[in-house]
Amino acid sequence: MKDSFVEIYDTTLRDGAQGEGLAYTVEDKIKIARALDEIGVSYIEGGWPGANPKDVDFFERAKSISLKNSSFAAFGSTRRPNGVVGDDAVVQGLLAAETPIVTIFGKSWDFHVDIALKTTLEENLRMIAETVSHLKSHGRRVFYDAEHFFDGFRANSEYALDTINAAVQAGAETVILCDTNGGSLPEQIAETVELVKSRFARARIGIHCHNDSELAVANSLAAVEAGATHVQGVFNGYGERCGNANLCSVIPNLELKMGRRCLPEDKLKLLTHTSRYINEVANLVPNERAAFVGRSAFAHKGGIHVSAVSKAKETYEHINPEDVGNETRVLISDQSGVSNIRFKADGLGDEFTKNPDAARRLLSQLKVLEHEGYSFEDAEASFQLLALGALGKRKHFFEPIEYRIWIGSSGDPEAVVRLNVGDVTVHTASLGVGPAHALDQALRKALTPHYPQIDRFHLIDFKVRILDGEHATAAKTRVHVETSDGERSWNTVGVGENIIAASWQAIVESIDFGLQMGK
Repeated sequence: MKDSFVEIYDTTLRDGAQGEGLAYTVEDKIKIARALDEIGVSYIEGGWPGANPKDVDFFERAKSISLKNSSFAAFGSTRRPNGVVGDDAVVQGLLAAETPIVTIFGKSWDFHVDIALKTTLEENLRMIAETVSHLKSHGRRVFYDAEHFFDGFRANSEYALDTINAAVQAGAETVILCDTNGGSLPEQIAETVELVKSRFARARIGIHCHNDSELAVANSLAAVEAGATHVQGVFNGYGERCGNANLCSVIPNLELKMGRRCLPEDKLKLLTHTSRYINEVANLVPNERAAFVGRSAFAHKGGIHVSAVSKAKETYEHINPEDVGNETRVLISDQSGVSNIRFKADGLGDEFTKNPDAARRLLSQLKVLEHEGYSFEDAEASFQLLALGALGKRKHFFEPIEYRIWIGSSGDPEAVVRLNVGDVTVHTASLGVGPAHALDQALRKALTPHYPQIDRFHLIDFKVRILDGEHATAAKTRVHVETSDGERSWNTVGVGENIIAASWQAIVESIDFGLQMGK
């Protein structure tokens, strides 16, 4: 009978930190560790104690952290060749970390023993056995990472198995088979894991895969199917070269598709939040197309897809997005159909159902605008304004007449705007730190006396994209603006032949939308 529970060993803080562009502070590592404990991974590998001052500091602080669901592990190597295990600095550092679990790695590939360690095959076996035994004698649970195991097994299977035997006989609780170069195929992984499992029936077998062939997740799942009950990986797939097995894909596949429990009950719903939080702490842009947790993972654009999803989500969604803390999204583009309009028009879907001509008019308008360079996928407020207009429900709070920008000898831009508010024409000017800021300030100055709630509207993000770079300085520009009133935020879009025109449109719509929503 297959073991239904699989241990998740997270190495985001150690192996993940080796990824290009990643540099955690100690505070970052503590924040991430707390998030990993909250979602409930079995083990959190904190780093390599003694390798650098940061990891020394982390493990000292970790001693005072009370984990609810997880256990800390320290990572290091076997003793040095021809050394005394009790005198080895790495081994001493592992013990000083005072973690309940210590994970050590050793060489499984005879080629590495010869080239990297420059020692004999017999001495390598002694290094493994003595290090495991020494750590066990000090009351530690020992996990053994068999580095390059699959490459070593293909090169010299008997020696690779001898290294596993040395660790098991010395008391290693779990033996992790590592596809360190990331070059193995799922069939090779499964066949080898099954053999090792049969040879060492009393040891827990784990898997540690790298993603150099884009197979780390598939290889990890194949290993579990073959008998592994311990999976090592990294949230968001961070790691050296192409990264490690992405736990954001491994975990839901195990729980939802393979029937293997690996998190505490109801914790899977924290997956998307945890993924995004770790990206934020790591100061990395999230992969919006990431499986399960990406913003686009359950996003639908094609009209046929949206029509089907509106009837039954499982028509185009392989799981319930809420099971992993994500959500269904419907996008608006030139690929859209009337179904997208009904689904997307927040609070207006029934009205478009009753008025199909309005839905078709809006869809036609959207397709023309998309052709001109507009994108409403991240500008839902602009879309809502168009939807209200198509239904004849858009209120008219003000009417822009003209705007101008001057930049004097000081370099400070000044914006002048003229607009109608009811029967009153308002003419104002304002300075700003940039043209868009000056326009924003002048518009607010003109409207706030009539609509005091605008004081609560704050521009919190401003993005510019050049749509046709081949036209150089004459290129068409798209601007996205995000605005907040302190309680909610909304996005608008503007497109123009220059950045000023595009900015003006996006800023005008951002204020218009806030007023439309009664804010």
